[in-house]
Amino acid sequence: MALRLAIVLSSLVATPALAASGASDPSGVWMRGDGNARVRIAPCGGNICATNVWIGDTSGGENVGDRLVLTVSAGNEGKLVGTAYDPQRGLTYSMEMTIKPRQLQTRGCVLGGLLCKSVNWSRDD
Repeated sequence: MALRLAIVLSSLVATPALAASGASDPSGVWMRGDGNARVRIAPCGGNICATNVWIGDTSGGENVGDRLVLTVSAGNEGKLVGTAYDPQRGLTYSMEMTIKPRQLQTRGCVLGGLLCKSVNWSRDD
């Protein structure tokens, strides 16, 4: 459940550090591949936040307003890599984002990379 939220990543505007690095900009609203969540990825303080703006079925523990605080930087092959902190659950995940103009893939891992999940997103704004 918490890992699902970590992978929900949604609308954010690139921070100056990302813009300067030439990294792709994940800013905006994204629909999760299963159609159950929309997230907005946008700047928040010195980081990027992915905030749930719509959840179809809340029985999995996801709620509108839940957010992840992302600390990412440009990695290899145009990916953003770093961490995602879930303040609702007090958990930190390793995070990797692959950004294309209308598609986003996120990969979140816990337990030192022993448990990972990838999720595909489509731009919804």
